[in-house]
Amino acid sequence: MSRIGVLVVAYNAASTLARVLDRIPADFRARIDEVLVCDDHSEDSTYLVGLGYQKVSRNLPLTVIRHPRNLGYGGNQKVGYRWAIEHDLDIVVLLHGDGQYAPELLPQIVAPLEQGESDAVLGSRMMEQGRARAGGMPLYKYVGNRILTAFENAMVGTAFTEWHSGYRAYRTDALRSVPFEANSDGFDFDTQLLIQLQEAGRRVTEVPIPTYYGNEICYVNGVRYARDVITDVLRYRAHKIGLGTGETAFASTAYELKEGDTSHGRILTWLGAKEPSRVLDLGCSDGHLDELLRKQGHHVTAVDIEELPDARDRLDRLVVADLDRGIPQEVGGDYDVVLAADVLEHVRRPERLLADIHPRLGHNGSVIASVPNFGHWYPRSRVALGLFDYDRRGILDADHVRFFTRRSFERLVSRERYRIRRREALGVPFDVLRRGRPDAGPHPARPLTKLAGSLDRVGVVLCPSLFAYQFLYELEPVSRDVHGDLAPVD
Repeated sequence: MSRIGVLVVAYNAASTLARVLDRIPADFRARIDEVLVCDDHSEDSTYLVGLGYQKVSRNLPLTVIRHPRNLGYGGNQKVGYRWAIEHDLDIVVLLHGDGQYAPELLPQIVAPLEQGESDAVLGSRMMEQGRARAGGMPLYKYVGNRILTAFENAMVGTAFTEWHSGYRAYRTDALRSVPFEANSDGFDFDTQLLIQLQEAGRRVTEVPIPTYYGNEICYVNGVRYARDVITDVLRYRAHKIGLGTGETAFASTAYELKEGDTSHGRILTWLGAKEPSRVLDLGCSDGHLDELLRKQGHHVTAVDIEELPDARDRLDRLVVADLDRGIPQEVGGDYDVVLAADVLEHVRRPERLLADIHPRLGHNGSVIASVPNFGHWYPRSRVALGLFDYDRRGILDADHVRFFTRRSFERLVSRERYRIRRREALGVPFDVLRRGRPDAGPHPARPLTKLAGSLDRVGVVLCPSLFAYQFLYELEPVSRDVHGDLAPVD
């Protein structure tokens, strides 16, 4: 049996709080372990009403607190969720003290959580066509809600009917798995928490709820709220593709497989056109890319500084070694392809690693290398504005110890006796966005994503040094003849 708590957030709710508590279904009260009324330093007698109800209530385990200062809508919830976690509750339901959301639906809200079908439940006023307007939702709020929801779905990769309902329930283990304490104290807290649950791969279910608009005072500044939630989802999208500090993409690894029109996707295309080959992958991470190469018929040996879970199962052979010390002898040689995808920027002496690749290559062997472009407009802008710092992922990844522009990298490979066989400039990976369910594939491209990707590709074609996010190369080794001229290695 799940331990259920109800968090009632209240601000100036003296006239509605008692009625909200009265409406909690009698047959559901026995299933509630705790009810916490959080009065957010109201200007009326909300706290006294709560204390009075506590004295007369016989079947509701009620606790009433008043904050010494106003914490804001989000700050009030943080207190409640900490309380739920500290009291070892399994489920916590968010209920508003102004009566806007129906307590009668508490059994339906918690059912998917109790049945193990979901980690969070959203009450949606938009699931049943026409119900929101029939319930009194003003037209401007209805239109704004639909537009914002569509935009948020496009940016985060979801398909919710509504992002902006305040009737929600969560499993406390899901709350523990996300950094909700870092969220805003304002009204966009709900949006940020939903983004975090999506990022963490948590299952989110919607259930239909009725719409009710009474005479309560609305404390939400609509323009500011819209600005804040748009900023939140744009920031998340930017962090997912490697632009920005990255904390909202906290559950994503910097090296997860990126298919499609990305360096990983192009590598799969390039090697897919080759006969089955012996491949040496330097810096394989979890081996997902190598798993796909093996499906193409290639034999893959890989080197990485650590063995990540299940990586060895995705490879023919894994050697654990620090590439800063060179390629270990046990790797051997005679490889058709040496893959250096997103690895040269991680070693202190990339020239040494490139030199060490030479004896590993077989006849007509080649190197496929990808490097982030420090000349991209994003790091250029950061430097120009005096805001240079490392990010969690992307071009300014905190683990990068070397930076390259197209010119500096091509000078490096020339010095280390390689000739460029082919080169591609790749744009920002706009399509890199995981669905919330861990078992789901990439979200299909949406119109805004397609538009942004198209504009970026035009920029890459017109000015690759400024718009290319990465450069991908196929290199062939060369040697010096007796006159000192460069010639291909036979």
